[in-house]
Amino acid sequence: MPILNVQMVAGRSRKKKQELVAVLTRETARILEVEPDWVTVVINEYTRDNWASGGELHSIKLGRRFWPPGNVIRNYL
Repeated sequence: MPILNVQMVAGRSRKKKQELVAVLTRETARILEVEPDWVTVVINEYTRDNWASGGELHSIKLGRRFWPPGNVIRNYL
């Protein structure tokens, strides 16, 4: 039974999370040749106050630059 653990910043809609879970389940089942019911997806969501890199909280390091979720790529363009 494959178990996928997704860690991401909190704030995405239920619709977006459902889409992610559906795609991860479908593709994992296809690649590993198992039934979709055997695939488990666990989503752990964190606030930026509970995520850090380089010794600094992301809420301080990144501020609002990467909010709302989904703007990460646009901020690099």
